[in-house]
Amino acid sequence: MLEQFDKAFESRIRLQIMSVLAANESYDFSSLKDLLEVTDGNLASHLKALEKEEYISVNKSFIGRKPNTRYEATQKGLMAFKKHLESLEKLIKQQK
Repeated sequence: MLEQFDKAFESRIRLQIMSVLAANESYDFSSLKDLLEVTDGNLASHLKALEKEEYISVNKSFIGRKPNTRYEATQKGLMAFKKHLESLEKLIKQQK
């Protein structure tokens, strides 16, 4: 049963990031940082971990002269996230 849980989502912050990206088309770094109330470094390391798993994609651009980094959940990431949530649901139902 526990093997169905995805290690990438063991972190509360990564779970929150995927929740935000599953509900939105994309989200930028600053908005994610403010929403999750985490430091730049903390957020960057969690985003890097999700990117390494190919669960999110990164799009860098400029708005005027300011750099803007946006994140999007990939199809692979959404499927893994859905499977993880289904496993959590099963576990909860088994406890009743």
